[in-house]
Amino acid sequence: MEAISSFQEKKLNILSGITVALALVPEAIAFAFVAHVSPLTGLYAAVILVFITSAWGGRPGMVSGASGATAVVMLGLVVSHGVEYLFAAVVLMGLLQLFFAAARLSKFVRLIPHTVMLGFINGLAVVIFLAQLDHFKIKNASGHLAWMQGTDLYTMIGLVALTMVAIYLMPRLTKAIPATLAGALITTMVVVVFQIPTVTVGDVASLSGGLPSFHVPQVPWNWHTLEVVFPYALIMAANGLVETLLTLNLIDEMTDTRGQPNRESMAQGIANVVSGFFGAMGGCAMLGESIINVNNGAIKRLSGITTAIFLLSFIVLASHYIQQVPIAALVGVMFVIVEKTFEWSSFRFFGKIPHTDVFIGILVAVLTVMVNITLAVVVGVILAALVFAWEHAKQIDVSSTVDERGVKIYKLRGTLFFASVTQFRNLFDPADDPEQVVIDFAGARIVDHSAVEAIDSLAGRYTERGKKLYLRHLCADCLELLDKAKDLVELNITEDPHYHIADDKLG
Repeated sequence: MEAISSFQEKKLNILSGITVALALVPEAIAFAFVAHVSPLTGLYAAVILVFITSAWGGRPGMVSGASGATAVVMLGLVVSHGVEYLFAAVVLMGLLQLFFAAARLSKFVRLIPHTVMLGFINGLAVVIFLAQLDHFKIKNASGHLAWMQGTDLYTMIGLVALTMVAIYLMPRLTKAIPATLAGALITTMVVVVFQIPTVTVGDVASLSGGLPSFHVPQVPWNWHTLEVVFPYALIMAANGLVETLLTLNLIDEMTDTRGQPNRESMAQGIANVVSGFFGAMGGCAMLGESIINVNNGAIKRLSGITTAIFLLSFIVLASHYIQQVPIAALVGVMFVIVEKTFEWSSFRFFGKIPHTDVFIGILVAVLTVMVNITLAVVVGVILAALVFAWEHAKQIDVSSTVDERGVKIYKLRGTLFFASVTQFRNLFDPADDPEQVVIDFAGARIVDHSAVEAIDSLAGRYTERGKKLYLRHLCADCLELLDKAKDLVELNITEDPHYHIADDKLG
C-alpha cells in the first residue's frame, strides 16, 4: 500500500510539473518581451531558476522563473545600456540575495502584518490577470497591437471558457491527472481536431533552441559598470526576495507546513548568479504557477525538477508540438489561478475590522499593481507600524489615591515608549501635588530610551519644586539609564520587574 501511495505521489508531482512547464512558457515569453530581450532569454531563466530553487531551495513545490516583479526593472537598463549590462545586473542581483541570506535577514518577513499580506496577494492576482489581457490583442494592419474583434475575439473567449470549465469539472470526474493539465490538453485537442483558427504559442514566439551555454557578460569590469548596474540589481534583488518570501509564507499557510526562508533566499541568489552567467534574465518565485502546484497537491521537489526538465525539452526537442498549444488554453489556466489566488474573503472584512487595516490592505494592493511589490510592502509595513504605535500610545493612563499620611500614589498602566511620552507627561501635576508623591510602575512597561528620558524629566520637575518623589517597580535597565531620578527609586528585589529596554546605551 505504501508503494502504491508513493507511486501516486510521484505521478502527481510529475504531472503537475508538466502543467507548470506549459503555464511557464507564455509567462516567460511575455516577461521577456516586457524586458525587451529575446523569448529564449526568458525561457532559459525559467529553466535555471526552477531547477536550482526546486532542488536546493527552502520551499518544495514553489515555482520560480522570469517574473514581472524583476522584468519591469530590467526594461530601463536594457533600453539604455543593452542586454549585456542586464546579464551583469542579474549576477549582481544574485550576489546581493546571497548576502541577504548569509546575514539571515529573511526572518524579518515575520514583521509583515496579515493585512499587508492580503494586499500583496490580491494585488499580485490583479497583476497576473492584467498580464493575460495582452493575449487578447493582435497586430493590426499598421503593425500595432489592437484588441481582438469579431470572430477572433469570440473564439478566444470561447476557448478560454472551455479551458476553465474543464478545469473546474475535471476533479468531479477523475483526479488521476491535474485538472489544469487536463483543461489545457482538452482545449488543445479541440483546436487541433476541429482546426480552429486561433493564436498559438508558436505565433507568439519560436521556442526552438539549444542548451544554454556559459556566457560571461560582455561589459567593462570596472567601477563605472558597477555604478550603472548596482541600482537596478538592488531593486531587482529586493523585488525578487519580497515576492519570493511572501509567496513562501502563503504556501506555508496553504499546506500547513513550514519552509526555510534563508535557504530559499540562498537558492534564489545562486540561481540568479547562474542565470546571469548563462545569458538568462533571472527572476524570482512566481505566485500563479506555485498555486498550480499547491492546488494539485504537488509540494515535493520532484514537481519543480520535472518542470525544469520538460521546459528544457520543449526548447530542445519538442518545440514544434508545444508551439501548437493555443494561447487561450494557457490564459484559461491562469484565469483559474487568479480566481483561486485572490482572497475573496477579504471583502467580508469591510465593517468588521478597523478602517485603517482596510485602507492599508487596499493601498498595498494598488501599489503592487501600479508601482512595485517592494514599495507596496514597505509602505504597508510602515503604515501598520505607525497605526499600531498611535493606538498603543493612547492606552497609557494612571489612577491616583492619597493615603492616610497625605502621600499621593500614582499607579501607571500601559506601555511607555516614544509615542506615548507626551501623554505620560500630561498625566501628572507637579505644581499641585502634595510634598510626597509615589509613582508605581508595576502595571506599566518601559520600552525604549525615550520612555526613560520622560521619567527622568518628570523627576526633575518634582525636584525643582522641592518635592519628594519616589519611583517604584522600575526594571533594572531603567536604573542603569536614569540620571536625575536615579536616587529617587525605591528598590524591591522581589517585586521589581525584570525585562530589557531596547537602547544602544545599554551593555
